[in-house]
Amino acid sequence: MGRNTVLLSSVALLAITFGGWWVVSPATPSPDNQAAEKSAANPDFLAVADDKVRLLGITLAAATPASEVALAQLPATISPPPNARVAVAATLPGTVQRTFVNEGDMVRAGQPLAVVISRDILTIGADLSRANARLGVSQASAARLSKLSREGIIAAARADEAQAIAAEARVDVAEKSRILRMVGGSGSTGTYTLTAPISGRVTHADLVAGNPVDGMNAPFVIDAEGKYEVIAQVPENLVGKLQPGMTVRLGDISGKVTSIGSTIDPASRSATLKASLPAGPGVLAGRNATVTVFGPAPAKAVVVPSSALASIDGRDVVFVVAKGGYDRRFVKAATANGKSVVIFEGLGAGERVVASGTSALKALILAQ
Repeated sequence: MGRNTVLLSSVALLAITFGGWWVVSPATPSPDNQAAEKSAANPDFLAVADDKVRLLGITLAAATPASEVALAQLPATISPPPNARVAVAATLPGTVQRTFVNEGDMVRAGQPLAVVISRDILTIGADLSRANARLGVSQASAARLSKLSREGIIAAARADEAQAIAAEARVDVAEKSRILRMVGGSGSTGTYTLTAPISGRVTHADLVAGNPVDGMNAPFVIDAEGKYEVIAQVPENLVGKLQPGMTVRLGDISGKVTSIGSTIDPASRSATLKASLPAGPGVLAGRNATVTVFGPAPAKAVVVPSSALASIDGRDVVFVVAKGGYDRRFVKAATANGKSVVIFEGLGAGERVVASGTSALKALILAQ
């Protein structure tokens, strides 16, 4: 009986000891509990469970080193650059026989635009025929007299004179042939062809078959394909910050600043900026547009999607991936431009930020 009492007392003591251990020993917290505790202790941390990420529409993007940053947005006018607009004149009077292009058509260099019948071409063609005939006779005479001169039958002066007459005939033939080639003329048909001197778009076409041309007007105007000039006014306070060679962008189309005026207009207090721009959607001569000028980005600046940037209490914010959720990070950012934004301070290259679902996270952190 005494032995049983001792055994029961030992079991009871062990039960009390281990039971007490279970009571006083802290439970191991779950990851969700850890995140919740961190969120409660840090107002810039937002705990988000893995199963909630898809519901909130969250996607991520990595911050990458920035190479350039927007410096200015300028109202501008688009125009053809110097020497990119060419007028095609009717070189000789005549009558339009046929046209090949209409206003708005794209043409390549050397492409026929119209055929003109001209009396002058007929005259030049006839002169060329006569000049060729004279050349044949004078060359034969010069060859014969040169032979006689070498044999001592005639004086050398006569042979030299014949050679000079033949040379003069060759020059006459060459000149008349050059004129016909220059105007695209055919002496046999009495026509010449107007051709496009450059590749581009026909912006003016004023010829109709049967109409006369006088050789003084330019019935066709062609704007060079893919070449435009941007002309903008730079405010006085930005003149020193913008330089030739910087990138200028209209939508997704990029060009280069070619020059910036060295004088300030007294009335507008601005200088003239000129930039080259390739062809693209919305790039039309005469259009008014707003262009953005970009310069080199500061050291350690990074770029993220524009959708990653939010504003809380008037300050720029991004949400950075952290264990168990996301950290609210106040940053210094440039003005968002297009699909991306440059962050100057508060974010490092390689850090992952929330690219979509930012609004949902903003609402959650404001509510906690």
